[in-house]
Amino acid sequence: MRVFQILLVLFLAQSGVAWGQKGPIVPEVLVKKAVDYWRDDSSFTKARMTIHRPDWERSMELHSWTKGSSKALVRFTSPPKDAGSATLSLGDETWSYSPKINRVIKIPPSMKAQSWMGSDFSYRDLTKADDIVKQYTHVLIKQDKLDGKILYTIESTPKENAPVVWGKEVLYIREDLVIMRHEFFDQSGKLIKVLEAREVALMGGKLFPKIMRMTKIEESDSWTEIAHNEVQFKKEFADAFFTVGSLSGR
Repeated sequence: MRVFQILLVLFLAQSGVAWGQKGPIVPEVLVKKAVDYWRDDSSFTKARMTIHRPDWERSMELHSWTKGSSKALVRFTSPPKDAGSATLSLGDETWSYSPKINRVIKIPPSMKAQSWMGSDFSYRDLTKADDIVKQYTHVLIKQDKLDGKILYTIESTPKENAPVVWGKEVLYIREDLVIMRHEFFDQSGKLIKVLEAREVALMGGKLFPKIMRMTKIEESDSWTEIAHNEVQFKKEFADAFFTVGSLSGR
């Protein structure tokens, strides 16, 4: 099976052109370019996060800021009961702020698998942008067409002793570097959850997933959707903006 995969990769690498670049497709390069395209040098977004359950649904408005690959701040602006709540990520470290108790809490590694703001995203989902690039090896396993564009399927498996929780991840990357689907598998190879780009639009001067949905496979009627209303890239943010002291917004 491994020999077949290698032959398939060699065939596909010689049969197409990825992201406008001629020559063999290198999966590691494609994944890094897709991640870099997603986050850019820096970004600012306004979005609505909707948490759906079989018997209820609620939405929250949020603003988020990122700089480089290791700095991110998310602050909720509505509804009133959630306004002011914030999460800060600096590399592998994460803090949350609750205006109800006026307290900053550092999220320990043992809690990073827990739900973020009651959603289907975990704290780990917010802080692992570079894990898929640095901690995994990548193999191109398939090449299809989607909406007239080439869609590459990349299987990513953790390197030996990599500090990650997933048994493998599978990325579906369009030739324009938009990640259309991201699958997460446990250590036994069971698919646990899927992040999908449900709508792609021109935002901030480039194609971007306007609507994204995270769904847990065993709870298909429970999902979390993030709809971006505004996206700006290459904004100038001082490093001092991404500090624990800035979590309260004061």
